[in-house]
Amino acid sequence: MISIQSLRVEYGPRVLFNDLSFSVQPRERIAFAGHNGAGKSTLMKCVAGIIPATSGMIHAPKGTRIGYLPQEGIHVRGRTLWQETESAFGETMALSEKIDRLSNELIKLDPRSSPYGDLLEEIGELELQLDATDPARMKPRIESVLKGLGFQQKDFVRDCSEFSGGWQMRIAMAKLFLQEPEVLLLDEPTNHLDIGTQLWVEQYLVNYPGAILLISHDRALLDTLCTRTIAFSHGRAEEYAGNFSYFERESVLRKEIRLKQYTAQQREIAETQRFIDRFRASANKATLVQSRIKLLAKVERIPAPEQDDAVMNFKFPPPPNSGHTVAKLEGVHKSYGPLSIFSGFDFEINKGEKFAIVGPNGAGKSTFCRLITGQEEPDSGSHTFGHKVATSFFSQNHADELDPNLSVLETVEAAASRESMPHARNLLGCFLFRGDDVFKKIGVLSGGERSRVALVCMLLRPANFLILDEPTNHLDMQSQDVLQRALIDYPGSVMIVSHNRTFLDNLVSKTLEFRPGEQPVLYAGNITYYLEKSAEDEAAKKGIAPRLASMAAVSSNGGGSSRPSIPGVNRKEQRRIEAEARELKSKVLKPLEAEFSVLEAKIAEQEAAQATLTQQLSSEAVLDNPGKLREVTNAVDKLAKSLETSYYRWGQLSDEIEKVKTKLGIEA
Repeated sequence: MISIQSLRVEYGPRVLFNDLSFSVQPRERIAFAGHNGAGKSTLMKCVAGIIPATSGMIHAPKGTRIGYLPQEGIHVRGRTLWQETESAFGETMALSEKIDRLSNELIKLDPRSSPYGDLLEEIGELELQLDATDPARMKPRIESVLKGLGFQQKDFVRDCSEFSGGWQMRIAMAKLFLQEPEVLLLDEPTNHLDIGTQLWVEQYLVNYPGAILLISHDRALLDTLCTRTIAFSHGRAEEYAGNFSYFERESVLRKEIRLKQYTAQQREIAETQRFIDRFRASANKATLVQSRIKLLAKVERIPAPEQDDAVMNFKFPPPPNSGHTVAKLEGVHKSYGPLSIFSGFDFEINKGEKFAIVGPNGAGKSTFCRLITGQEEPDSGSHTFGHKVATSFFSQNHADELDPNLSVLETVEAAASRESMPHARNLLGCFLFRGDDVFKKIGVLSGGERSRVALVCMLLRPANFLILDEPTNHLDMQSQDVLQRALIDYPGSVMIVSHNRTFLDNLVSKTLEFRPGEQPVLYAGNITYYLEKSAEDEAAKKGIAPRLASMAAVSSNGGGSSRPSIPGVNRKEQRRIEAEARELKSKVLKPLEAEFSVLEAKIAEQEAAQATLTQQLSSEAVLDNPGKLREVTNAVDKLAKSLETSYYRWGQLSDEIEKVKTKLGIEA
């Protein structure tokens, strides 16, 4: 589908990668790995056609559509959310508008004239093209994608300018998903997503009909989705036939092999050189010496293995001792105008506990952090700190408060205590500030770099209660590992607002979930436990009113003499309620359940067919036959679209059946 040949990109004397060649096949999922600044985003921009390569070629068949989602910088205004995402179907809408325009012109022509016949034929051809794009799927697809990405129905009519940067990226992602380009380029797509939306995006990408090139620091996503990895390091790119975990294991083995080969060759070269030096002045050995000199000159030298970036470890300064209770909220109410965030909320964190704070944007996580740290007072209720509690709070806006005239090192040293001062330079190295980078002024740093400086400043302050708001957003894998290990060993209390599942899972023992319009829910386990338990709780929700529950019991009893009465209702009213329940069950519920059963069987058949076709795509017989490959690829695409329609209807039916059962008081 796409062929990259001998690609080279350089900035001044620095070579990001050289002689890079690989191909992208239909439906492939390829991960780009490497530390920040290694060239991953640059390569993605080259493939997207945004920046030119220094040399080499990128070739794609004519008509191949490539969609690119950058990390940031997308801002849309002047259109509603629905209008913006609907524009993904620009070609379909243009066909529809042209048909309408020509139809209006047709009315003005004489039906017996030649222009009338020509125009009628043109409209017919356009309508055939329109049918091929299936315009009936537009609205359900837009709704499905927008809701999957966390938008509410009421958001559809809002102007895009009302949404923050993170939500702007979701809008751009929705458009890309709806356009369905043959190649999808995603640069950190999950950075601004909550865990629920991450899982939806992950599943969507697993079933995506095109090829995907992905940059991400989310190990779970990379391992689930990708089957190839291209790793960038020291101006070189290497390919690995597996996901990110495979790359991590295999890269260690490759480095060991290269080191052994280099060491063995250096030993042979040294022995040959010693022979030459020893017998250079001996006339009897002159022929042998010359032979060895020629032999040495012909040796193809194995380059010395590059030194790995030093894996530095960091330990927090010993925190001051505190009492058992670290912080407590009792009966807290908090609202902003008509919007209620908390109502009678109780919470307590104790010494040594490590909490994950999760939930969608706008659910109250940041407000909770400000309340628990005492930065903001509740409208009512109380907040108390325990004995000798010292807090340290990292939030994304702390990066904007740094002095732009100070260097990175000066900023960090000013924040460090006497005990942590010797660790300042080492910690900066852990978070990608190495060598002369520490002398850069804050004012010239990018937003992500300033955020990392603010994080380092926070970590160097002695505290026994840490609150971290999205600490991994701008960290590469190595820096995430350093921070995770330090937090695991940290004896104080920790609260982390994050959606990075891999980072949190081995670190936290409790999870506090925030839900819009509801009280926060506490789960006594890590992220994996929370996801499993919350899914169970959601499935077990009933919400049945007592009167409706009684009605259901009466209805299910079959109308026998032993049927129970509904409290507060006379016998005549009771018989009317029973009749309504029977009618609702017969005329509404049964047809819905029948359609649902047929649809489930259809989906099972479609999924089985999809699995068979996907397996064929990787067979040599299909890959070696361009015609067969095109035929199978088209069949996969068609089936994927049909499945999406089935899934959408399945969701609609599920909701309708649940509503009817709730009304009848039947367990869903």
